[in-house]
Amino acid sequence: MEARHEVDLIQKELAERIGVSDRTISKWENGHGMPDVSVIPELCEILSVNSNELLAVEKLESAESFS
Repeated sequence: MEARHEVDLIQKELAERIGVSDRTISKWENGHGMPDVSVIPELCEILSVNSNELLAVEKLESAESFS
């Protein structure tokens, strides 16, 4: 949800951009499901996050976190 807010989108706008319902976005944001692998690249692009940040539901500080 934080990433969506950072790019100033409401659930309905994000849902329309990736072809899902706003209810689906709500479920993802509330931890009741995860996006299908086919929409992850587009979600990352729209939200300006990488896949690790998207799936971890938190912003990573840097690439050094993986060292």
